Amino acid sequence: MEILFHLDNSERPSSVALGFFDGIHLGHRAVINNAVSYARTHGLVPAVFTLLQSPRQVLFNEKVAYIISLGEKLQILESMGVEKVYVIDFTEIRNITAERFVSDILKDCFHAAYAVCGFNYHFGKAALGNRNVLKELCESVGICSSFQSQICYGTMPVSSTRIRQCIASGDIPSANAMLGRTYGFCLTVVHGRQLGRTWGTPTLNQWLPQELICPKFGVYVSEVTVDEKKFCGVTNIGVKPTVGSKRVVIETWLPDYQGRDLYDECIDVRLLEFIREERKFSNVDLLRQEIFLNAQQAKQIFARRNRL
Repeated sequence: MEILFHLDNSERPSSVALGFFDGIHLGHRAVINNAVSYARTHGLVPAVFTLLQSPRQVLFNEKVAYIISLGEKLQILESMGVEKVYVIDFTEIRNITAERFVSDILKDCFHAAYAVCGFNYHFGKAALGNRNVLKELCESVGICSSFQSQICYGTMPVSSTRIRQCIASGDIPSANAMLGRTYGFCLTVVHGRQLGRTWGTPTLNQWLPQELICPKFGVYVSEVTVDEKKFCGVTNIGVKPTVGSKRVVIETWLPDYQGRDLYDECIDVRLLEFIREERKFSNVDLLRQEIFLNAQQAKQIFARRNRL
């Protein structure tokens, strides 16, 4: 897959999915699959136009907590059959009008023959362009276009905002349902204080990047992939109040893993269910007892899910 961080003229006509796509949830997937399917049917390059940062971060100086990293976003796009991704710094296009976005970027730069967006997509200076404006402007320059209607989970549309709220409140099953896959992170394992080794519960320690949404502090059942094999994990996310940590750490114990040290390796941890809130214990022995109890709970939940 070709990844471009600047606007570059395409050599071949393309079918383009438009959106920021944080999380690449079910609604986003429908938009992207639409573009990929059209491309395969009409001999076009399946492409995605996205942004390096959320417009709200630039326009309103908001701190935006992302669901996934750019690296994971690109991996998912490639797995979906996308062949070309434009990742553009929003500051470079913030003042481009909707008309110029279609004529100069979609038509002249991307050679788009087809463009598709979500039902609530906005573009152009002051976000004056929407799905109806896109249709009208694309028709004027000979580009076919469409939009993806909303996809609901429960009675409400699937959205990145809802997913962030679920992650922040510990409702991981709902977040996973709206994402259409298991939420988590692939991060480098760092050295910790190695207290778990002395308790018989050696852990994988990973720092949560500041730009990502912070899950509710507490203990989760997780699925951890090591050498393409999946293990049940007991993952604590927080600041370890009993022993102390100055920053948010993801600490995972694999009760059934007996392999090599995994320091400096990028290990994939996916959250399945929330078990309990993080709390401070009066001594480390009580904490150790609780960890073993959580491991029993995690194994039961992990086994049940694998039987489904």
